[in-house]
Order: sequence, then C-alpha cells, then structure tokens
Amino acid sequence: MLYRTCKRMIERGNLEGMSTKLDVFYAASKLTDDEYKEPTELLAEKEAQNAQNNS
Repeated sequence: MLYRTCKRMIERGNLEGMSTKLDVFYAASKLTDDEYKEPTELLAEKEAQNAQNNS
C-alpha cells in the first residue's frame, strides 16, 4: 500500500521531499529492495524531466 501511494504521488508530480520519504521508509523496513528501487528510479526520471522543462 505504501509503495503504491509513493509511486502514485511521484507519477502525479508530487516530488518535493519524496527522496527523503523513500529513504526513511526503506530504512524503517517499510519498503522492500524492489519497492524502494522502482519509485527511486521513477523519481529521478521525473526530476530530470522537470529540470529539462524548466531550462
């Protein structure tokens, strides 16, 4: 459930502080390795898109 919520937030563009949130959830064992990896990669892609669009 937490994994899907984080992923949905990233997909909708709610990126602020998401990297920290993912790190905390992972450190607290609320996300598995795969559940951490996928949204982290998606977040990096979205941030790169935003940076490119703002240039």
